[in-house]
Amino acid sequence: MPAPYPQEFRDDVVRVARSREDGVTIAQIAKDFGVHEMTLHKWMRQADVEAGVRHGTTREDAAETRDLKRRVRLLEQENEVLRRAAAYLSQANLPGKGSTRS
Repeated sequence: MPAPYPQEFRDDVVRVARSREDGVTIAQIAKDFGVHEMTLHKWMRQADVEAGVRHGTTREDAAETRDLKRRVRLLEQENEVLRRAAAYLSQANLPGKGSTRS
């Protein structure tokens, strides 16, 4: 998978596409910048979301969601470790188990 384009580049291409002269197509601008036409359309839609013109998930919201999901996974793993430790320790304290003293 190719590396993503820098955000500054995306913003510049969207700005050029929005301020294009009559007769200049989105396809031509995309070709001039070396990106696929659908990629430019996606960038323009995302710019509308970021500007509040269109409904959708902003980059900031998406990053926050990713961070929260990562934290939930970590907490679930920690919870599993604690659950296993509690089960192990409860078994070790049962009479007749854990200690071999005579």
